[in-house]
Amino acid sequence: MNILNFPDTWLEPLGKGFCQDFLDEMESKFLKLQTQDINIFPPNPSIFRALELVHFFETKVLILGQDPYHGLGQANGLSFSVNKENNIPPSLKNIFLELKNDLNIPISSHGDLTSWAEQKILLLNSVLTVEEGMPNSHQEIGWEKLTNKIISQLSERGSMIFVLWGKSAQKKYNLINKKQNNILIAPHPSPLSAYRGFFGCKHFSKINEILKENGSGEINWRLK
Repeated sequence: MNILNFPDTWLEPLGKGFCQDFLDEMESKFLKLQTQDINIFPPNPSIFRALELVHFFETKVLILGQDPYHGLGQANGLSFSVNKENNIPPSLKNIFLELKNDLNIPISSHGDLTSWAEQKILLLNSVLTVEEGMPNSHQEIGWEKLTNKIISQLSERGSMIFVLWGKSAQKKYNLINKKQNNILIAPHPSPLSAYRGFFGCKHFSKINEILKENGSGEINWRLK
């Protein structure tokens, strides 16, 4: 496992045998891709960054994205997030607009959501890599075998808040135990669908209300 450095803290919760088989399979795929001289985002050290920042047993909230941004230098391993030096993508701008409308938090000057991850929000994409300039190019590569397992195991653990924005994320609805977890659903924040119910969903205040009811610390949504 020289190419894909999977965080040790997730091995046991997901099953060491499952992880070993999955990573061996993905390693061989990545070795083939590397011979084709194509840019893959995020860079290898950041592919599992969402899992590195949040331990399985500490995860409070999962915000599910589709796949990483496909522009040079954008993707940083966290769903909806971009590196600080990048322009804020349209979907993330709409997330910030809803955050302002919901909790009156000023719109951030950057799009790096690391401080949310540091508060135990798992910012997970269903597909963890993408080729430059080609959205959804790794949709069939096999990542969802892993990310579906993550969703299922967190659901089984319970006391989670799952945030499903858009049709792609909502396909995971049946992986989640509704009795043991909270699920928040809204249209995707992209400019194509944000006006169909993402704006006004108030998910940020709802997350904090649920966390407060559970005796858990609320999220400070203001980015550092």
